Amino acid sequence: QVQPVESGGGLVQAGGSLRLSCVASGRAFSSYVAYWFRQAPGKERGFVARINWSGGSALYADSVKGQFTISRDNGKNTVYQQMNRLRPEDTAVYYCAADSRDRSWSEGGKYLELWGQGTLVTVSS
Repeated sequence: QVQPVESGGGLVQAGGSLRLSCVASGRAFSSYVAYWFRQAPGKERGFVARINWSGGSALYADSVKGQFTISRDNGKNTVYQQMNRLRPEDTAVYYCAADSRDRSWSEGGKYLELWGQGTLVTVSS
């Protein structure tokens, strides 16, 4: 069983950058489509980005297009999310999710197989 574990969150000033990592233990992460979601205080969890098994195809929420980049290194069993030009509204707990199928991310990703515990990103103004 694969267990995703996120890291890389923290406090950053507006305009700064962070890179989140999601490392998978167990079975090769290359067998899974990977996703990033986020949940801001008082809001529902929402889709941020998705990357396919090989890393050749990525999709983003409109709110982060051109600002965030998802990537993966299957040799390291790791998925990344580079976040640039961060804004206070990007403050949230960021979750890594994975699924062996390219499944819908709707409804907060409720249909996805695997979830990490989340990492908090706080952007100060």
